[in-house]
Amino acid sequence: MTSELPRLARAEQVGVDELRADARDNRDRILEAARELLARQGLGVGMREVARRAEVGPATVYRRFPTKQALVEAAFAVELASCRAIVEEGCADQDAWHGFVGVVERLTALNVRNQGFVDAFMSADPAAIVFTEHRRDLLGLLGGLAERARRQGGLRSDFVIDDLVLVLLAGRGLSSVPPARRAAAADRFAALAVDALRR
Repeated sequence: MTSELPRLARAEQVGVDELRADARDNRDRILEAARELLARQGLGVGMREVARRAEVGPATVYRRFPTKQALVEAAFAVELASCRAIVEEGCADQDAWHGFVGVVERLTALNVRNQGFVDAFMSADPAAIVFTEHRRDLLGLLGGLAERARRQGGLRSDFVIDDLVLVLLAGRGLSSVPPARRAAAADRFAALAVDALRR
């Protein structure tokens, strides 16, 4: 009987590992479906639609992500990190105007690729606390970069950080451009915005 115990324990562990692998697979499929739908359609996507795309039941989605906000935050964790990296790299540039231009160009490119992320990032919804905190931190960093760019003579003297917010909000309209032309439209839009902000 005692000799059976290690074998039973191993068999039980295999069952637990298979369950864990299945749960991980479900979670990955849910996140992939959410990223795809949110990027294309924005925050209006429902949890049931995500479940259908992931080919799991709604209960599975809610078990992994109890609220839509939790799902959105998990789906956009990579984009939040990318957004922060863009801003931090711009701020690290010794030529503040060059760094500022790079931020405008790269954020515009990110904007056009992922409507849902921009909607979440710019949302005033108090439930979107993770995005609110990131936005506050990043706008603070960008305010410092803009001040340096203004002092160095590249940025127009009447610039305020809300001007950059307006540029990002206006860039959301690029999602209506046919997908094959969006990257070129984003480049052109960023170039026009930079010219408008130049001293």
